[in-house]
Amino acid sequence: MKVNSENILTVSKLTKSVQVEAKTLSLLQPLSLEVKSGETLAIIGSSGSGKTTLLSLLAGLDVPTSGEVYLKTHALHQYNEEQRSEVRANHVGFIFQQFLLVSSLTALENVMLPAELANLPDAKAKAESLLEQVGLSNRGHHYPSQLSGGEQQRVAIARAFISNPDILFADEPTGNLDSKTGLHIENLLFDLNEQHGTTLVLVTHDQKLAKRCERRLEMDAGSLVEQVSSDEIKQANSKEDSLEKEYSNGAGV
Repeated sequence: MKVNSENILTVSKLTKSVQVEAKTLSLLQPLSLEVKSGETLAIIGSSGSGKTTLLSLLAGLDVPTSGEVYLKTHALHQYNEEQRSEVRANHVGFIFQQFLLVSSLTALENVMLPAELANLPDAKAKAESLLEQVGLSNRGHHYPSQLSGGEQQRVAIARAFISNPDILFADEPTGNLDSKTGLHIENLLFDLNEQHGTTLVLVTHDQKLAKRCERRLEMDAGSLVEQVSSDEIKQANSKEDSLEKEYSNGAGV
């Protein structure tokens, strides 16, 4: 399979099945997908539609039953766990609905952790700078249990960006937050994403959040359908109106 250098993700004929007792349960139907570098993409769908399964495969957290997943030039479908872990450490950031902070580490230490694991220089200085950007410079020495849900998610966002990832995966990043806090987290996520020039792929059931992305895909029963944006609908209607006017003018001559 030829990989386009403009794509950060290239997926071909991807499937995922699991054994449940004596039956085979198909989680993903054969699907193909390309994500360009720097793009913002939302994958929406109801619970159980397969969107989180797809995200796990795209990020190299799981392997497909069949098909191909390339992150840049890395063939994740052919890699073992150690190789996929190395790709994630060098290229990928994560934000999860459950925050997944290490309870025994302070906010500052949680943000530093990916940089330290990747042996990046100046981990502490970078973590302090990111905590300042997310408005938590005075909370760095607090533990997750001492932080609100919104504060924990801000720490998680700072942690995701510390290694300056090529691509950021976010799984329901505002799902556990109230609407006001969720909006603050949304703004922060997109602002930092633009600053760092990172590709963003997020999974959500929130249509308002999805509409902030340049592109939207809908997951339904393990299949992907491209959603047409409201702007594209307006453009298509406008073009159709223009063609009708041209036809009417021509017919009247």
